[in-house]
Amino acid sequence: MQQIYFFNEGRRDMRSLLGGKGANLAEMTHLGLPVPQGFTISTVACHDYEKNQNQLSAELRAEIAQALGQLEEITEKQFNSVATPLLVSVRSGAAISMPGMMDTILNLGLNDQTVIGLAEQTQNERFAWDCYRRLLQMFGNVVYGIPEQTFESVLANYKRRNGYRTDLDMTAADLKAVATRFQELYLESGHGAFPQSPQEQLELAVAAVFTSWQNPRAQVYRELHHIDNNIGTAVNVQAMVFGNSGADSGTGVAFTRDPVTGKHKIFGEFLQNAQGEDVVSGVRTPQGLPTMAEMAPQAYQQFLTAVAKLEKHYHDMQDVEFTLEHGKLYFLQTRSGKRTAKAAVKIAVDQVGEGLIDRNTALLRVDPEQVSNLLHPEFAAATLAAHKPLTKGLPASPGAASGKIYFTAPSAKAAHEAGEQVILVRQDTSPEDIEGMVVSEAIVTSRGGMTSHAAVVARGMGKCGVVGCEHLIVDQQKQQVTINGTVYGEGSELSVDGASGQVYAGVLTATQATQDQNLQTLLSWAKEIGQMDVYANADTANDFAQALSFGANGIGLTRTEHMFFKSDRLLKMRRLIIAGTALDRVEPLAELQELQTEDFYQIYRLAQGKTVTIRLLDPPLHEFLPHDAKEMARVADALNMSVSALEKRVAVLHEANPMLGHRGCRLAVTYPDIYEMQVTAIVNAALRLKREGVPVKPHIMVPLIDTLPELKWLKARLVAKINALLAAAHTPLHYQIGIMIEMPRACLIADQLAQSADFFSFGTNDLTQLTFGYSRDDIGSFLPTYLDQGILKADPFKTLDVEGVGKLMKMAVDKGRYARRSLPIGVCGELGGDPASIRYFASIGIDYVSVSPFRVPSAILASAQATLQRNYQASKATVQAR
Repeated sequence: MQQIYFFNEGRRDMRSLLGGKGANLAEMTHLGLPVPQGFTISTVACHDYEKNQNQLSAELRAEIAQALGQLEEITEKQFNSVATPLLVSVRSGAAISMPGMMDTILNLGLNDQTVIGLAEQTQNERFAWDCYRRLLQMFGNVVYGIPEQTFESVLANYKRRNGYRTDLDMTAADLKAVATRFQELYLESGHGAFPQSPQEQLELAVAAVFTSWQNPRAQVYRELHHIDNNIGTAVNVQAMVFGNSGADSGTGVAFTRDPVTGKHKIFGEFLQNAQGEDVVSGVRTPQGLPTMAEMAPQAYQQFLTAVAKLEKHYHDMQDVEFTLEHGKLYFLQTRSGKRTAKAAVKIAVDQVGEGLIDRNTALLRVDPEQVSNLLHPEFAAATLAAHKPLTKGLPASPGAASGKIYFTAPSAKAAHEAGEQVILVRQDTSPEDIEGMVVSEAIVTSRGGMTSHAAVVARGMGKCGVVGCEHLIVDQQKQQVTINGTVYGEGSELSVDGASGQVYAGVLTATQATQDQNLQTLLSWAKEIGQMDVYANADTANDFAQALSFGANGIGLTRTEHMFFKSDRLLKMRRLIIAGTALDRVEPLAELQELQTEDFYQIYRLAQGKTVTIRLLDPPLHEFLPHDAKEMARVADALNMSVSALEKRVAVLHEANPMLGHRGCRLAVTYPDIYEMQVTAIVNAALRLKREGVPVKPHIMVPLIDTLPELKWLKARLVAKINALLAAAHTPLHYQIGIMIEMPRACLIADQLAQSADFFSFGTNDLTQLTFGYSRDDIGSFLPTYLDQGILKADPFKTLDVEGVGKLMKMAVDKGRYARRSLPIGVCGELGGDPASIRYFASIGIDYVSVSPFRVPSAILASAQATLQRNYQASKATVQAR
């Protein structure tokens, strides 16, 4: 099988084989853009490499040698030639873009002889030795795992000793000395001398790139972005062009639209006399594109024409990497650009208006998870006006965050696990920092531009980010940062405004972001398409108001127990629990009924006839009781009882395994007056609103049902109570009593339960717990290992376990609808907000999902995408059937 393809042999639809970078290099070649010649080693070779115990096969080695020979003919240069040395870049490229996560080696082919030849050929000794020291640095890190900081320290110390401000101040002699020291590092690290054979360099580099597919930072990135571990990476071998070859050369990264705001204007950065990694890594803070326009106006106009052509060809905003070599333009990469949530939504809506894409494409293009980022907090103008910023950098990714500063990924991760809000502060970030970036509220760097690693990853993760803070001096060794003369050590508190790029001392109060008009437009399109309704999990009128502003159709879950956790209410609840008899419960129940009636009234009033599903009390009673001695004494005093009496009552209510114990409907069977109090509050609130002319249709949900007799017994009690209330009020009221499906047994007998239940609503949190036998509260001790080892593909509490929990749900849907064809069925667990889970729910006929208020917009979009994808599959099946 062919494992290597030259750029003119591929096309963009070959991503799975050539990776995104290789496929796009091929496409640009076909479009006639100036692309340096090269070839792609396919993902098939990556899979073979892994199967071959991380060894390149003899067949692949032979094919590489043959391809290299062809490249030598095309370029009229030769590997290991002093007179006409051929140098190549070796870059990875998976089918799905993973910016900065995989490895790159530039200038491969140099050695102690060819560097001299390159200097003579170009008449530029400084350039030649700059290329060599870069190769030694990248090759040592990628192939042999010598830490990047080991090389950076040598450079930093050399510049400090000689009073140099940047790498550009270093002379040819300086760079030669640095290269010599770098070669000594190879020997000191135990890997032997740097290989002088270009062929050996290339084979080692290809193997290292394949190996890098499984490096920890790449795995973390794939897990974060739900990228399949098995797709592998391709390797792109490309003739070098040199942006570091003099003052008339340079390198840059550009976006065809602003990746932060989405504005339709070219956005990019350029570094004179530099190679691409200088921009991407952030080791130098670049200039804007006007620098390139002034330096090479003709090439700049050619560049503008080409990138406009690329956006029109791909029908999407492009992220382009390019190089100028002595004024001549070359394109090294194009891909769909990473963008903030705000930009993603604006670009999608704008491109529909421009006729570049249709509405369905726009809906499919925006990641539902990303939509939640549009709801980022922000600092109010008045708050910012009252505080003087410490420094200002580039606003790389929006949002507002406060927290304690940490300087390394491990320390940031440890602080996060200890419950702290973390701000990661670095000179610049690299892929090794990914775990620290994941757990941080904000990322701040002293170096780098808007296309640096820190900026791109922050935007991709939806993290608040500020980069290129030049007045911020980071000392990694001392774990401190100096900002305008003031030293801030690890654990100091800072606030970061990603919208303006400003950094403040201390903690500033953030407010929620305002609604985005482009998002409203996109969601209006989504609502027209989506076939699953989206409701909110809301326990208060404030929660519901927030959900309604985001487009919720109503409430799918009100957890009544959450209404009792305020201090004044908690005491009344505790008085109820402590009561030993039904008579003793009468007074506290009356107090709670009055509070619940008002709560329900406010929620129903906001609903204005929209569906509101109220779940009756679910958790075990002991959760409301005090446990430590100090709290026990305080509660005993408030309840006017002795500590010993309270301790005895708490002991009686204690359960060895509350998850499986006295809770939910079991509580109602033993204490029916509690559920009767709650339905009384529901009916009284509904009747009050009905008198005011507001329509109300109460949906009452009973949790934890296991058997049909259990449901019938409870429903009979509740119906009797409700009908008595309605008879006394001489007012009819339509209501429904349904059940929460949380127990595997309930799924198995769903056809029986459907005979009595007016609706089903899956409680996926508990259903997942009981199916796996995992406790949500205790999985932290083993779940990370399960995910790392691939035992579980995903956290089942974040993304539905289709094989187990999903099958139970499908069984319940099928059985329930068999017994009652029009049975309404929803999902109200946390998985209701997960886009991947929503796709499955849509496929099995779920009518609605209910999610936390801030996940409503992403669920609306995910519902529309599920419909579009299902329609596409149905259309494809029809075509195939013909």
